[in-house]
Amino acid sequence: MKRYIQHEPFNIYAFTESQWPHPVHKHSYFEIIFIRSGNGQHFINGNTFPYAAGDVFLLGPEDYHYFDIQEITSFCYIRFTEVFMKDQVPVTSPRWLRTVEFLLNTPYQFTGSMVTDPAEKKRLDHLLVVLLDEYSRSESYDELIIDGIMKAILGILARNIVQQQSVAIPERKPKLIEDILLYICQHIHEPDALRLEQLAEKFYLSPGYLSVFFKKQTGESLQQYTLAYKLKMIENRLRFSDRSIAQITDEFGFTDSSHLNKLFKKYYGVPPRAFRKKQAMGG
Repeated sequence: MKRYIQHEPFNIYAFTESQWPHPVHKHSYFEIIFIRSGNGQHFINGNTFPYAAGDVFLLGPEDYHYFDIQEITSFCYIRFTEVFMKDQVPVTSPRWLRTVEFLLNTPYQFTGSMVTDPAEKKRLDHLLVVLLDEYSRSESYDELIIDGIMKAILGILARNIVQQQSVAIPERKPKLIEDILLYICQHIHEPDALRLEQLAEKFYLSPGYLSVFFKKQTGESLQQYTLAYKLKMIENRLRFSDRSIAQITDEFGFTDSSHLNKLFKKYYGVPPRAFRKKQAMGG
């Protein structure tokens, strides 16, 4: 698969197309994709999402994608490396550092557009207009202005990830619980890595203490939290991808499809296949 390489830490690429000109590809960088106008389908990591004006996507280096343009579309790509993200973090800003780590490591690409609230889309569009105007100054643009606008954009995106996935970046909780939640996000496809004993060993805690600590900080047991997050990801796989039940079963570490069927039906009232059929019919 083709991989696009970018050596500079930051650039912006705006263009309009009636047909998608690029092959399926990965990148050596992160990119925020703004849909300024138009509509069609966006294929990300084997999942299919409709897109329209105002939608925003954030992709990491290992994500692969392409667009099926149905109405002539104006795109704006903000492309940046991890170096750019880290350079934005003042030593005195641990809260922002944790936000950056969250954005770099959370698997958010399975939900389609990161922003669904019209008011948030409007805020981002205003910021993008100012960013494009400043960037158009070429060599004379002010890096402090660019950095400030990017920080605002990334902060809004982080807020929307939290709202869509119910994944916490706690503001007043100890850093330990933030690290544990991030670890769960990163290893949700690895059941063994999320066992209480394994997590306790990872964070140098006793299993008993970790169990009590996690429940006190989140209001849910470790098992409840992990299961709810995993089921949300499976729900999105069923809605947005064409992966088979067997493939989803294997992806999320279930012993067999019957185990997944039973668990999914317990929480959603119907087995996965029926859920997918209902969604396809607009139910």
